[in-house]
Amino acid sequence: MAEATLVISSKNYSSWSLRGWLLTKMAGLNIREEVISPDDPSMRAELLLLSPSYLVPCLIHDGLRIWDTMAIGEYLHEIKPEARLLPKDRAERARCRSICGEMHSGFSAMRSAMPMNLHAHHKGYHPHAGARADIDRILTIWTECLERSKGPWLFGHPTIADAMYAPVVTRFVTWDIKTTGVCAAFCEQIRAWPLMVEWTEAALAEPDQIEEFEAEF
Repeated sequence: MAEATLVISSKNYSSWSLRGWLLTKMAGLNIREEVISPDDPSMRAELLLLSPSYLVPCLIHDGLRIWDTMAIGEYLHEIKPEARLLPKDRAERARCRSICGEMHSGFSAMRSAMPMNLHAHHKGYHPHAGARADIDRILTIWTECLERSKGPWLFGHPTIADAMYAPVVTRFVTWDIKTTGVCAAFCEQIRAWPLMVEWTEAALAEPDQIEEFEAEF
C-alpha cells in the first residue's frame, strides 16, 4: 500500500510535476499518483503560466499537504535523510539551495518561450534574447557545479538540484538547444537516468495535447 499520494498533471507538459515526482522517487517514498487532467481549467492555466503554481505537485503524507516543490524537497530531506537530497557539507547545501531557488523563481523568459513538451522537437529553433540569457545563466550554473563536483551530478550525487534542472534538459532537447563539454555530459546523464527514462516513456504514451504547446513560439 502506498504511504503517500503525489498529485501531478501531464507527464508530457508539466515540469513541476516531474520535479516533485523525481524528488519522491529519489527519497524512496512509496507513492500513489493522482493525476489532474490538463483539460481542467485551473490546471490548464497553471501549465500555461497564467496562474501561480499551486495545484501540482502536491504531496499528501502523514496527514500533511505539501504543495510547493521546494517545500516538498525540504520535507523529504527531513523525513528521509538517508536519501541525501541535499549535500552533507554546509557550504554545498547553501549552494544547492541557492541554485534550486534560482530555478524555482527565475528563468521566466525561457519557461514562456520553451515550454516542456517531450513529444515535440523544434529543429533549428533560435531563442529570443531573453530566453537566450536564461539559457546562458543555466549553462553557467551547471558548469560551475560540475567543475566543483567533478560530476556526473551537479553535487556529485543526485540531489534536489538535479531534480530541479532535469526538466530544463528536456526543454533543451525539444527546442534543439546545443550544449558542449560538461554541460553536454550532464544532459546525457539526466536523459539516461532510469527515473527520467521511466517518466519519459510514460509521457510519450500520453494522448493528451495542448494546442498552445504544440506550436513553435
